[in-house]
Amino acid sequence: MAQAQFDSAALKIGLHSGISSVLRWPLREFRFQIPVRMDDGSMRVFFGYRVQHNDARGPAKGGIRFHPGETLDTIRALAMWMTWKCAVADIPLGGGKGGVAVDPATLSTGEQERLCRGWIDQIWKNIGPRLDVPAPDVGTSPKMMGWMMDEYTKLVGAYTPGVITGKPVGAGGSLGRTEATGFGAVYVLRETLRHLKLDPLKLTASIQGFGNVAQYAAIGFVEQLGGRVVAVSCWHRNDATSYTFLKKGGVDPRFLQTITDVYGTVDKKKAASAGYTVEDSESWLSQEVDILIPSAIEGQVTGETVSSVSPRVRIVAEGANGPTTPEADKVLEEHGVFVIPDFLCNAGGVTVSYFEGVQNDMNYYWSHDEVLTRLDEKMTVAFKAVLDESVKKGVSMRDAAYMVAIDRVVNAMEFRGWL
Repeated sequence: MAQAQFDSAALKIGLHSGISSVLRWPLREFRFQIPVRMDDGSMRVFFGYRVQHNDARGPAKGGIRFHPGETLDTIRALAMWMTWKCAVADIPLGGGKGGVAVDPATLSTGEQERLCRGWIDQIWKNIGPRLDVPAPDVGTSPKMMGWMMDEYTKLVGAYTPGVITGKPVGAGGSLGRTEATGFGAVYVLRETLRHLKLDPLKLTASIQGFGNVAQYAAIGFVEQLGGRVVAVSCWHRNDATSYTFLKKGGVDPRFLQTITDVYGTVDKKKAASAGYTVEDSESWLSQEVDILIPSAIEGQVTGETVSSVSPRVRIVAEGANGPTTPEADKVLEEHGVFVIPDFLCNAGGVTVSYFEGVQNDMNYYWSHDEVLTRLDEKMTVAFKAVLDESVKKGVSMRDAAYMVAIDRVVNAMEFRGWL
């Protein structure tokens, strides 16, 4: 899917086939065993990954996923999207991604810590503030990043907070990082509404997911733009199924936060007792709303499921990575739906991760308002660059985002004499 999207944009800009061949695949890939002593004394082997797609513009950058379905192919795709995300946000970083095939909720806190430190033990020679900077992603947390930073610091023998971003505040983390991805999506959504001349006070949204990104996208849409979120869909960890929580008058994202665990699972009983209607997982997609915000995992709006999307939907804001397949993209474009592509829409997280690294280097930390103001400026400039390209070339926002990003990466490769 990542390669198909790239191929489409590369063809439209006439990118040389040799350059395309380089960019279709990662520069480096790592796969390694992580033996972990479990609480019962047994030894269990996990498989970890790190993929560095491209570092022409700066150190590779990208999260570490702990997810049972993680594979080398998913990591490759996510690493490639990180290259374009950093480029479209115009921050001096490349693209990388890492992961472990594991459900972290099945591990105790001690087992999680030993797994995190084991991941660093296997890859520490190939990461660093000037090489590759990991961060949290699905299934990982600031606490885990703190363990990883500590392990790296022990191995290199020097305090090195810049090796990992997304750390806890007080341990080298940045204020504003928690809400950065969700708020960043709201900033570009705000600019989209201005472009389309739509009044947010009259608009409704449905959101898939209620992890970190979805929570703050909902809060930002309601509190900053004045819109109404009527549906939230999330995976329920206790019975391994998904549900959609509905409230026609509008959900209260702050309340839902109070009944949501660290993995984004909303307490079904508490939600129902607070007047929320609980429906099946796919219900979020068919709601009669103006905006869809998929903020869970990849491949959710597909050629099969896109027919469920209401004709009323005007905008799809991709808070997740790769939530819309190329087949669904074509249908949405035919119906005039304005799609804010993932690596533009959700670039707020990596932008504030970049800010965190800058603060680590300076050993001086900005205020919460300063971080969010800088984030707003970066996201607004990035959106306008992509919109200008879209209008000028007469292409979709996704193709335009690829064109902007590819051009910046290729220029960096040429300046460095790689081509």
